[in-house]
Formats: sequence, C-alpha cells, structure tokens
Amino acid sequence: MTNPSEHALPANSTIESHEGEFGCTVMDLRKLMELRSSEALTQIQAHYGGVMNLCSKLKSNPVEGLSGNPADLEKRKQVFGQNLIPPKKPKTFLELVWEALQDVTLIILEIAAIISLVLSFYRPHGEENEKCGLPINSPEDEGEAEAGWIEGAAILFSVIIVVLVTAFNDWSKEKQFRGLQNRIEREQKFSVIRNGHIIQLPVAEIVVGDIAQIKYGDLLPADGILIQGNDLKIDESSLTGESDHVKKSLERDPMLLSGTHVMEGSGRMLVTAVGVNSQTGIIFTLLGASEGEEEEKKKKGKKQGVPENRNKAKAQDGVALEIQPLNSQEGVDSEEKEKKVVKLPKKEKSVLQGKLTRLAVQIGKAGLIMSAITVLILILYFVIDNFVIQGKSWLAECTPIYIQYFVKFFIIGITVLVVAVPEGLPLAVTISLAYSVKKMMKDNNLVRHLDACETMGNATAICSDKTGTLTMNRMTVVQAYIGNTHYRQIPSPDALVPKVLDLLVNGISINSAYTSKILPPEQEGGLPRQVGNKTECSLLGFVIDLKQSYHAVRNEVPEEKLYKVYTFNSVRKSMSTVIQKPGGGYRMYSKGASEIILRKCNRILDKDGEAVPFKSKDRDEIVRTVIEPMASEGLRTICLAYRDFNDGEPPWDNESEILTELTCIAVVGIEDPVRPEVPDAIAKCKRAGITVRMVTGDNLNTARAIATKCGIITPGDEFLCLEGKEFNRLIRNEKGEVEQEKLDKIWPKLRVLARSSPTDKHTLVKGIIDSMVGEQRQVVAVTGDGTNDGPALKKADVGFAMGIAGTDVAKEASDIILTDDNFTSIVKAVMWGRNVYDSISKFLQFQLTVNVVAVIVAFTGACITQDSPLKAVQMLWVNLIMDTFASLALATEPPTDSLLKRRPYGRNKPLISRTMMKNILGHAVYQLTIIFFLVFAGEKFFDIDSGRNAPLHSPPTQHYTIIFNTFVLMQLFNEINSRKIHGERNVFAGIFRNLIFCSVVMGTFISQIIIVEFGGKPFSCTKLSLSQWFWCLFIGIGELLWGQVISTIPTQSLKFLKEAGHGTAKEEITKDAEGMDEIDHAEMELRRGQILWFRGLNRIQTQIDVINTFQTGANFKGVLKRPTMGQHLDVKHDPSSSYVTVVPVNSPNTSVAAAVSSPTLGSE
Repeated sequence: MTNPSEHALPANSTIESHEGEFGCTVMDLRKLMELRSSEALTQIQAHYGGVMNLCSKLKSNPVEGLSGNPADLEKRKQVFGQNLIPPKKPKTFLELVWEALQDVTLIILEIAAIISLVLSFYRPHGEENEKCGLPINSPEDEGEAEAGWIEGAAILFSVIIVVLVTAFNDWSKEKQFRGLQNRIEREQKFSVIRNGHIIQLPVAEIVVGDIAQIKYGDLLPADGILIQGNDLKIDESSLTGESDHVKKSLERDPMLLSGTHVMEGSGRMLVTAVGVNSQTGIIFTLLGASEGEEEEKKKKGKKQGVPENRNKAKAQDGVALEIQPLNSQEGVDSEEKEKKVVKLPKKEKSVLQGKLTRLAVQIGKAGLIMSAITVLILILYFVIDNFVIQGKSWLAECTPIYIQYFVKFFIIGITVLVVAVPEGLPLAVTISLAYSVKKMMKDNNLVRHLDACETMGNATAICSDKTGTLTMNRMTVVQAYIGNTHYRQIPSPDALVPKVLDLLVNGISINSAYTSKILPPEQEGGLPRQVGNKTECSLLGFVIDLKQSYHAVRNEVPEEKLYKVYTFNSVRKSMSTVIQKPGGGYRMYSKGASEIILRKCNRILDKDGEAVPFKSKDRDEIVRTVIEPMASEGLRTICLAYRDFNDGEPPWDNESEILTELTCIAVVGIEDPVRPEVPDAIAKCKRAGITVRMVTGDNLNTARAIATKCGIITPGDEFLCLEGKEFNRLIRNEKGEVEQEKLDKIWPKLRVLARSSPTDKHTLVKGIIDSMVGEQRQVVAVTGDGTNDGPALKKADVGFAMGIAGTDVAKEASDIILTDDNFTSIVKAVMWGRNVYDSISKFLQFQLTVNVVAVIVAFTGACITQDSPLKAVQMLWVNLIMDTFASLALATEPPTDSLLKRRPYGRNKPLISRTMMKNILGHAVYQLTIIFFLVFAGEKFFDIDSGRNAPLHSPPTQHYTIIFNTFVLMQLFNEINSRKIHGERNVFAGIFRNLIFCSVVMGTFISQIIIVEFGGKPFSCTKLSLSQWFWCLFIGIGELLWGQVISTIPTQSLKFLKEAGHGTAKEEITKDAEGMDEIDHAEMELRRGQILWFRGLNRIQTQIDVINTFQTGANFKGVLKRPTMGQHLDVKHDPSSSYVTVVPVNSPNTSVAAAVSSPTLGSE
C-alpha cells in the first residue's frame, strides 16, 4: 500500500474551499461510519437531520441517484477520494536482479571467477616455470598467457547473462499477474442508480453520494447508509469477527460497511466513504503501516532483499493518529500473532509443486556430492602426481601457480554443480503456467490462483451445479396448472377468470426483486434479454405471454410501498412480499419450490377463481398428476400463493405463523434447456476418466431428467440419485455426525444429489477429498454461483465460480472464474491442466538427460585427464540453452485432444514415468558413448592434435571444440525427441503448430555456429572445417534415429527401471508436518538430510514466490485491491522467508481486531 497520507491530503486541503458545496467533510463522514446502530442513528439525526437530509447535503437524490455529470464526479473524487486502495509497488527490475544474484551456486561461481581473474595476471619467470612444473614459454605462448584472464571474465559475463535472464523472467511474470489482477478487478461491477437508471459500474468508479442497489450475494464495495431495505441481513464477520448475521433496518442499524457480505434481502444505500476512507480501507492502511514495522523487527540479524514497505504514514492527517495505539500494543500484538501462527490450518502445496520440490532437492543433493568428489579427486591427483611421484618440493614462489591450478579444479567442480542443479525447472513451471493462464483466458477461464490450472489436470471428479452450467440459464414457463386445469402450453388470457389473472400478475410482479426485468433484445429478431434472477425473469416472461404488463403493476406499487419482504434464501426456499390493501389489512404474495409452498396451503383457487379447501389428499393428487409429470420432463416447478390478513397486524417476525394457511393460485413448470454442447463435453470427461456429479437444489425428478439429457446417467446404470434428506440419513450416525465409512459407501455410486443444501454440497466435497477408497486419492473440482456455495468452493481442490450468474462471494472463494458460465470451459481447463503437467514432464525428460551426461562427462573427464572436456563457460552456455530456452520451447506446446483420451495422473503418480526413465537413460548411453569415443580416440579419427593433458592457459584445441559442438547438437536434436513422453514414434507431430519451439531450436543452432566459429578463447573454441561440422551434425541427427530404436524396446521388459518424483503419502505428511503452517515437501526432505544451506541452491523458492502470492490469494502485492477485503486477515510467519506476510484466513473466530487493534473498529 502506498502512503495513506498522500491520499488523504488532497481531501484535507480542499475541505475549506468545498465546504459550501458539500455539507460535510471526509473526516465527518469517516467519524460517522465508525459509529454503530443506535449511536449512529442519534448522530445522523442530531448532526445531519436524518438520512434524507444527508443525501441532500451530499447533493444526491435518493430515488434518481447522481446525475452522472463528469465534472461533478471528478469533484467528488477530489474531495472524498477514489474507490480504490493503492496497490503495493511492484519490485523494480534492479531488485529482481539483486534477488537473482542471491543464488548460492552463482555466488560461488562469481568468487571462483574473481580469484581466477586475479591470479591469471601473476606469471613467474621462465626459469622458475620449470621448477613449478610448467613448460618454458615459447614466444607465441606469451600472447596466450596474456589471455589467461579471459576464462574468469567469461564466467563472470555468463553469470551476468544468467542473472539478467532470470530477472527478466521474474519481471515479465510479475507484469502478467498484475495484468491478470487488473482484469479480475475490471470484471467486478456493482449496480448503481445514476439519473434514475440502474447501471452496472466498475467498483472503482463508485463515488461518495452514489445510490447503490444492494442484493443477496453482494460484497459491498464501499461504506454507506441504508435508505431503503427489505429483510436485509449482513455477514460482518470479516470486520468484527462476529459470525451471526446482522439485521439492518432504517430504525435500528442503517450502517453498511465495505467488505461485508449481503446474506439476505435487498435494498438501496447512500455511499458515504470509499477507498482508503472506508472501514476496510482504514484497516488496510493500518496493515500497510504495521507491516513495515514487523519487517523492521524481522530484519534484525537477517538480510532481506529490499524492505517491502516502511511505515510511511506521517502525522499529517487522521491516519497517523490512528496508528499510534497500534505502536503501544505492538509487543502484545506480535506475541498474539506468534501464538496464532501455530493454529493455522495446514495447507498442502499443489500436487505438482510438491513433486517438483522433492525432485529438485534430490537432484541437488546428488549434484553436490558429485561436485565435491570431483574437486577432491582433482586436487589429490595433482598433489600426488607433483609432490609424491615426481618428488618436487613446494616452492614459495610457485604458490600462486598451484593456487591457480586449485582454483581451476574448484571451477570445474562448481561447473558440475551448476549443470546438476536443474534451476530451469521452476522456470519451466512458471512459463508453462503463465502461458496456459493467458491462453485459458481465450477459453473463458479466468484463473485467479495459478496452481489451480495445474491441479485441474489431475481432477478425477467434478461436482457441477445444474442451473446455468449444464443448462442455458434461460428460463421460460412452458406449462401451468391453474384452476384445476393442467395447461401443456401457455394459456390465452381469455381462458382465465379475471380475478385469477389479476392475482397471478400482481403476485408475480410485486413478489420478485425489482432488479429482475425483461429488456428488449440487443439484435433484431433476438430473444428478449433477462436481467436479474433468471427464475423471476421466466415468471415475468409468463406475465408478458399472458398479454399483461408487469411495469404497470410495479409503477402502481413502487418498492418503497412494500410493507415487508421475506427474501429468498437457501433455508426458506421461498420468497414472500407483504403489501397494505387499500381498504385496510394486508396481503402477502408467496412463491417457492412447489412441494414446500403446497404444504403450507390450505385452500386453492378453482376454475371460477373461488378459494376451495385443499387437503393433504388433494395435495398428493396434484403432486402425482401435475408436479411429477412436469419434473420428469426436466421442468422446475414453482408454486404461487397468497394470503390475506384482515384482522389487525400479525406478528411479522414469527415466520412459521405467517407462512401458513396460504391459498394456492397456480403451479408453473419452468424449462431451462440443456446447453447443446454439454452432452459432448460430459462424454469427453467420461473418456478422460473424470466422474461428473450433479448437485442441485431442484427436485429429484427434474434433476434426474436433466442428468439423463446431459449423459451424466444413462438408462440401466447402477448409479444413485439421492435427495439431500436421504443422503444425510445414509451418511450420518445417531448423533447426527457425518461418518466417513458410511459416506465411502455412497459417493462412488452417487451421480445426482437433488434438493441439496449448501452444507450437503460441502459435506459431499469434503467426503470425497478425504476418502481413502480406491487406489488414488480424489482430486475434486466444484462449480458454484451462490453465496452459500462459498464453503464448498473453498474446500474443493479447484473451485469454479460463474462469471455471469455468480455472486461476489462465490467469485471470492473460487480459483477459476468461468466467464461464460459454461460446462465445456471446465473441460478445456482440464485439457490445459494436463498440458501443463505434460509440458513439465517433457522438459524434465530433456533436462535430466543433459544433466546425467554433463555430470558424468565432467566427472570422469576430470578424474582421468585432470580437466573437464567441457569448460566452465561452455557448461554455462549449455545450462542456458538447456534451462531457459528449452523450458520456453517445451513449456509452450499447445494442448491436443489426445490429452483427454487417458485417465488422470492422480496425486501419487510420479513425475518421471518408467517410459521417461527409459528415454533418459537410453539417450544418455548414446551421448556418453559418442563423447568418450571423441575424448579418447577423437584425435585419431579426425587426424588432429590431441587436446588431452593440455597445460594451464593453453590455447583451445580443435579436438575439444568438436566434443563441445557434438554435445550441443545432440542436445538440440534430443529436444525434438523430448516432445513426446508416452513412447509415441512420430516426434514431429504438430511441430509447426508451435512457433516458439521452432524459433528456439533455430536460434540455438545459429548461436552455436557463432560461438564455435567466433567464440575463440572465452568459449575455449576454435574454428572447425566443413567436414568436421558435417560429422558433428551427423552425430546429432543420430539422436533422432536412436530415439526410434529406444521406443521399440517395450518398457515392461525393463523391470529394473525406477520411477522418480513421487507425490507425498498422507501418513508422511502428518508425521513430519508437526508445527508447520504450510506443508513444504522440500522442508521435510531437508529436515531429514540436514543440508540446510541447500536452500540457496534451490532457486525454486524465489521463482515460486509469485505463484505463492497467487496461491494465498492476497499477500497485498497490490494483487487484489478489493476482493480480498472480505476475508479475515491474519498474520502468518512464512518459514521460507524472513518477513511477515498478511494472508486471508477463513476462520469465523479470528477477527481483524486481533491482528490490528484499532479504535476504528468502533464499539464492538
């Protein structure tokens, strides 16, 4: 967060001049918003003369809203601030460079290179050379001796290149994420009344004085005061920690706060504070300030990159005053935080991340040991050869020369290590994920958390909503039961008695949210647009089909005249609205799920419009003859009813008494057609080994009919379709607790869960994830759109929220937002997820072949010839093409449909399959054979001078240049082999669809020619003749032929091959993860191995940093300016770094008040 005072200052400085224009200042409004319930009411009355007066002071009209005049809006932004919380500054390029330089291997290389550089300038005289075991210099060697410094300089130069490439990658990654975040924020809109029209406005555009429409499921974007409300209940736990819903009304408590969730009801509010002046903004500002102080403390004794944020708040404005109490309690606070850290729920890293981290640690360990042995052998060989066998004595003046030899050996050892550690891995993961995320945008998947993209590839089960996801969410009434008659088509208005028609039209028009409406089509001849709740729109459409106008009714009874509204929620499953009758008394209209409303009816209108008694046997008759036939055709049934209260005012708060003795007007059947592309998508899922389950609030018959149309169940299947009640009866014990064993008997067969509550959905998802049945643990994806789907979306491995129909709360809890609400987009997400997994496996297969060969060559070469056939700079070049460029080439392969023709990998499948292991070892054998042949017999084969046993600083030889060139060309052709990992023969399939791959291979080849022909001393290369080039190329192309040979060997016959890169078994996790807040597989490996400094080698920490930012959803890197406000903020100590990060924690009992003790939280 940037300095809060910067944002408040303009406001403060302009208050005097604007006093005349607006009747109150920012500070007045801020103080007002800190009050609650009765205090606030008294203050509004005493200070402003009521809410309506406050409206006029803010020059706003409670019905028409603001005029929307740009000059007026601009002035409001200047005086009262904008509705955004300034993001934290991104890291500069130089900071990223500094971070990349922290890599331990690079630091060791730099030091070695500098020592080598310094020593290369020291040359003893000719006669001493002989004593020191160096040849006497001939005149032409003088020039070579001068060039001794080049190797050191070249290593430094290579290090700089590696660092710049890494930093640039990090920087572009950061930039992409910010772009993504901005996109997510732009998607977030809110209903505001301007000039009498309701418009959808981006949240950042809302200004003080706006009149906002609020409804069930909204996340409030700013602070405000209620002007008109129906049965409004707010979840304020994100600010106060109280989990009970707070009732809001004009008489009791009209204060609405940003970041809180509307759980029930609807209404209108006057916006009074935005951005940094809203309650959430104030807390964010405090957090920004305290975060800086926390860091100061954490930094004692530990060097930490660049401080993220200092306490910049100067005492220029109110914010600073509010920070002071924080300082005094700092000690207490941090102790509380320390305690709290332990209690955080353990969060496992994503499947792929866990496997990769472990693999990288294992490879790193092996490389470390190899490089140590290499250095040791080289030094021992030199010492024994010189001082024991040749019997020389150690001469003081020769010491620098000996040290030069030792430094050379050391550099060789480090080079082995550099090549062994696959630092390209995290890069490949990042590139692959970032590339996929970008492309998934086009497939209507807006990815909020990066790792969700890869987890989706492992999905084994999808629990999908019905409405809107599998169906088109374009509801139309197609059948009706009115006055004892079942109409299969919409009846003509003449067929109905005027009294019934009147009740029907009024009941529908008044008893639905006034935000639901039918608008004319956008294109000529198109369908009318449905705005708002789709079920209500279908009923309004029914009114229009009956040649009536709902507008006329609503104009007659505007929203202000509604006496009481019981809004729809998942418990009631109905909605009722009460109006006062002109002649006295009240009338209540109700609508809801047919079986629920019918149970509350004791009369029904007959064909003459008279109310006749309605007994339970009549009800069963209607269910059997009307509701079930409608449901079996896949229709949703809604019952419309009413009740008159003529004697006095009933007890409105006693719902059970009010919602009885209703009179049934009609039952309507609403059709929501299945999306045409869904059956095909579900068939693809079945082929791909993914089980699709439908979880819906509709009745069982409707759900079963739709599931059959979609292909989720086929006639004659053994699968279960259950209702929520039955499901709970089967899985709970006598005490009402869910038993996993009982659930394990149900879920494998369950395909449809109807009439389910949000808790049922959560129970099912949790049960499937925790289940140990079957050989694989399940990876579950869930779709949801309602506020009540939040817990299930959070619990799932991947939560999909609906971009169009979804509420803010659902989007907040999700990992991916489906911008078109379409099930087929989920299938595309599966395809991309699997593609990420495969891309990384391809890269691994390639990278490990290079590593195995390079390490063995450097090691054996060093031991036998005291010099690595591949020089340090050459190794760094190999490392660069193998890591950076190859990860780019192999991580950007586009997905193909064949990805959906195999089963999911699951959590425990190793990253490196036996087929891949066969490829890695097979190609390594070919490459090692060729290279050792060239090292020991190459000079005879090509008839050139041998490069073995060359003295220190001798000029590069053709012999070793050929070895280097052949090595690189073999890698280049093996890169093409690596495009296939499942043993396919055609490695060129679809190669031209991937332009990046082609350009990387061509670019590397051209660079190689330049290095060999013009690289000279720095690259230890010398020019080659044309025939030598052809031989190198021929050996390289041999890789492709050898690849065909390998793929003919059946993997099954090679029993000795092991897999590598397994996931972690559950038991291991729990044993080792005591007291850790995030289960990091690398940490565990390290605990076992105690090689703690290996952390530095493990560049994964740095590179996955950004991914972690995403995973935790906040970290306030300006990532989510607003959407994270609604969650609890808790302070968690991240073990992999030395600073405190603030992360959202979804537990109902921790409040912001605990993390930030601030007077701004008012009188809780």
